[in-house]
Amino acid sequence: MAFFPIQTVFFVRKCPSYMESGNQTRISEFILLGLSEEAVLQPLLFWLFLSMYLITLIGNLLIILAIITDSHLHTPMYFFLSNLSFTDICFTSTTVPKMLLNIQMQSKVITYEGCISQIYFFIVFGGLDNFLLTVMAYDRFVAICHPLHYMVIMNPKFCGVLLFASWLLIILDSLLHTLMVLQLSFCTQLEIPHFFCELNQVIQLACSDTFLSELVLYFTTGILGGIPVSAIFFSYSKIVTSILRISSASGKYKAFSTCGSHLSVVSLFYGTAFGVYLSSAATENPRDSAIASVMYTVVTPMLNPFIYSLRNKDIKQALVKLFS
Repeated sequence: MAFFPIQTVFFVRKCPSYMESGNQTRISEFILLGLSEEAVLQPLLFWLFLSMYLITLIGNLLIILAIITDSHLHTPMYFFLSNLSFTDICFTSTTVPKMLLNIQMQSKVITYEGCISQIYFFIVFGGLDNFLLTVMAYDRFVAICHPLHYMVIMNPKFCGVLLFASWLLIILDSLLHTLMVLQLSFCTQLEIPHFFCELNQVIQLACSDTFLSELVLYFTTGILGGIPVSAIFFSYSKIVTSILRISSASGKYKAFSTCGSHLSVVSLFYGTAFGVYLSSAATENPRDSAIASVMYTVVTPMLNPFIYSLRNKDIKQALVKLFS
């Protein structure tokens, strides 16, 4: 499934006995408590997240346009980068616009259907981020460790297969989790201590048995989250070994510069994600975990375009051409 930290704070919500035999599933809405209930902070949160959202949209759109318009960037590396930028836009758009709307309307409500849709798309685009970073790590591994065979291995057909496989796996995984949530029964007046419908917290609010849903959640996280992370570590261990074998300092710098931007993005994405996981394990306050999750859901997609534009000479040249 998508690589995002599993909140370890469980919320047990007992249903009244008279509801156990009644219709527990026909709820119409959830309550998103957001990052803060202080009224004085709401305008600040609105303008802060609106600014970050607009920067994310503009920055990633510029990366996509630069890659499309510059023929020199029509390579496997930038093909995956453009898809990563598109995914980052969609990933942020899954959660932030609803949060901004709720702040502006002074409402905390999200419909049941809206919550389910948010869970589905959050897993899809969060998982795509995870898979694309893995594919890009493999691309850098082939480019540095097998440079003479790079264009043969990373041919357009193979790149398309990698992208299609990533979409297929994460769509199936997201469908699985969404269908599991749809089978759960809920009490009324459901409050989610987050600014979006986080899967594990929604599961913990259910009145029915959640063992199977939790089992599937942890299993898919371990498989579809652990394997890509291991593949990235393996790829970069080989890359570092190959770079150290280069005799000249200029050659080492040139080899490292080709993967420096991606390594920075990988470190930011997984570093913040693991940070949220560790913080959620260390604190009993779910609101603290919600605040920490802003890092990988909002801040990381916003910073990715800056990392690639500042550390990548080809992107900088393409952006100059785009504006001129």
